[in-house]
Amino acid sequence: MSGSKDMFQDIDDTRKGVVRLGDGKQLTVEGLGTISVHTEEGKKKLLSNVQYVPQLAHNLLSVGQLVSGGYSVTFENGMCAIKDGSTDEGLLKAGMGKNKLFPLDLSIHCGRALVVKGEDNAKLWHLRNVIFDEDAAWDWKTENQNEEETQRFISFDTATDPDQTPVQTPISSPSASTTSSPPTTPLNPHSHTTDGTQDSDSSSSELPRKVRSLIDIYDSCSFALVVTEPSNYEEAATHTEWTQAMEEEIKAIEKNQTWDLVTLPRDRSVIGLKWVYKTKYNSDGSISKHKARLVAKGYAQQEGIDYEETFSPVARFETVRIVLALAAQWKLPVYQLDVKSAFLNGDLLEDVFVEQPVGFVKKGEEDNVYKLKKALYGLKQAPRAWYDKIDSFFIGTGFVRSDNEPTLYVKKEGMHEFIIVCLYVDDIIYFSSSQSMLDSFKGSMTQQFEMTDLGLLQYFLGLEVKQGIDGTFLCQKRYALNLLKRFHMVDYETVKTPMNTNEKLQKCDGTEEADARLYRSLVGGLNYLTHSRPDLAYCVSIVSRYMQSPTRQHLGAARRILKYVAGTLEYGLWYCSVKDCKLRGYTDSDWAGCIDDRKSTSGSVFDIGSGAITWSSKKQETVALSSSEAEYVAAGAAAKQALWIGKLLKDLGCKQSNELELWCDNKSAIAMARNPAYHSRTKHIDVQYHFIRQLVAEGRIWLQYCGTEWQNADLFTKALNHVKHYHFMKRIGMCELGSRGGVESDQVQHT
Repeated sequence: MSGSKDMFQDIDDTRKGVVRLGDGKQLTVEGLGTISVHTEEGKKKLLSNVQYVPQLAHNLLSVGQLVSGGYSVTFENGMCAIKDGSTDEGLLKAGMGKNKLFPLDLSIHCGRALVVKGEDNAKLWHLRNVIFDEDAAWDWKTENQNEEETQRFISFDTATDPDQTPVQTPISSPSASTTSSPPTTPLNPHSHTTDGTQDSDSSSSELPRKVRSLIDIYDSCSFALVVTEPSNYEEAATHTEWTQAMEEEIKAIEKNQTWDLVTLPRDRSVIGLKWVYKTKYNSDGSISKHKARLVAKGYAQQEGIDYEETFSPVARFETVRIVLALAAQWKLPVYQLDVKSAFLNGDLLEDVFVEQPVGFVKKGEEDNVYKLKKALYGLKQAPRAWYDKIDSFFIGTGFVRSDNEPTLYVKKEGMHEFIIVCLYVDDIIYFSSSQSMLDSFKGSMTQQFEMTDLGLLQYFLGLEVKQGIDGTFLCQKRYALNLLKRFHMVDYETVKTPMNTNEKLQKCDGTEEADARLYRSLVGGLNYLTHSRPDLAYCVSIVSRYMQSPTRQHLGAARRILKYVAGTLEYGLWYCSVKDCKLRGYTDSDWAGCIDDRKSTSGSVFDIGSGAITWSSKKQETVALSSSEAEYVAAGAAAKQALWIGKLLKDLGCKQSNELELWCDNKSAIAMARNPAYHSRTKHIDVQYHFIRQLVAEGRIWLQYCGTEWQNADLFTKALNHVKHYHFMKRIGMCELGSRGGVESDQVQHT
């Protein structure tokens, strides 16, 4: 029986039934059909009366059914062999797995066709007429496929010129060529300019044809060729690069003295291990390395027995942007370190036992297990153990942890020398005003942990960082391009704004339901893009409200955002040094913008003189009775963010005035914050939003009025036309990389 309908050559959907599993659960049989498989000799055999059970996770082959069908099944020396009972011809073989089952690798026989589809502009395809010489065509063949089964299928979406309709006549092959018809020029895979144009007879209506090179074809085609990671050890063991990666992982574990081989105590359980494989890439898309990670099956752990604390802090993206903005302000280059096998350094407080990893079982000690002294990836407490380890190291070497960001550390020497370190799990970014402090920090880290020095920061958590002598440019161009490819929207027509100013989304808009899984994946991808694209914050927050039951209109709005991204791939944030490095915040709100519940949207954005460092676009939790109340609530939320940023800047040594600037374009909201006499108009507002009154009264927030044309937060509360949209983008420090003269990393003075 099988749960995959694609495996069937034919199926009778009328043959229904019920299958009872070993645990008593019943599954429905939705049909009976035939599956074709390849034998050991490469021949085709049919398996009949195969039940189609959609809920079945694994294909099952019944020994009883095989014997009844005239096949012989033998189990010998850990192997299962299936033969034709009449001819003794071998059908299938399977070795015994770890769980005492015999997994079969079925080579399903079905028609194969490799399609290469051209995706080019329609006008170009009008002018392209491609003919392949049958003798020169390449054989596309898959593994275990016989010659007679090889199918060549190259499909181009072609169209003829409306003004010229040539007769489709193939070029003659070299073997059939005559003096009046010269042979075609063979395809040259190394030539960019192969021109096999054939002269046509003057009396004929046929037009000359071109034979294009393989590179020309590749440039206009989409190939389904991707780098894939192995799914299990058996598959990885057949590739040298993955074998070396696994050996390196085991060496790193043993070097860190992570475990001891012991006999499992009677009262303890053992946790399984598995190999996880990942291909790592450089910022330009090239392969950096093949990484094999030995991971514990942490889902088997029990709280209170196998682990206690699990929470581990990581740096916020807004903290990373603040660090980059300050480094640009002080004209200091930012560097990056990577801790190899970071979690293996964490010390365990509990007794944890794991099985020996597959492929590396000690001979003669197969029944023993490993007792962990340090953490392994996959353990629930592994992140916390690593953070405790690195935190104690930083504190022990003179660093001071920020009270406002537990992954930010500062160390000072004298009056002016300092070094700042920001931690995101095993990725560390840092900069310093002193070369000696840089060398000392790098030396101590290398001595304590096994490190990879990545040099000048260029790529961090999907963020592309381009540092120059005049500033730092932050973008996600590569991520955005991959997102467009993922949803097949690279060649779509672009738009000037991410959202239509006249479009109002709502839950029930009358359109049919969209693919929820596709919609959520698309919106999730766009959400990650907002870490360097504040111009997307509002529109992404809007489409995020309809994740539960999206419609075609919602999906169309999300796709429009992608079209906008396609036209603004080069845009990002620009941080540079300014004379007045002062924290400024802008707060704004629409009023009753949500059609479904009439709630308003709060927006805010902060900077320290150049590019934006934090921003927010969020629907308010309560319904505002007026635009002034909506602005008042938005100002309260922005004030809390301003306090946090101000304290964080103080921790980093960037002193600010006692009053933090917060700009609002609603005078009534400002009056409500300054004057408690407005009690009758504000008594129904939640207490938490009155926090701004206290901050204004204490002189900690300087709430001032600004005109709408200077209200940067307008970008985060409503859809704007393209003139206003790009006006505010420029005001918050967004630009194209080329507009800054092409910042290059090698322009930085390496210290």
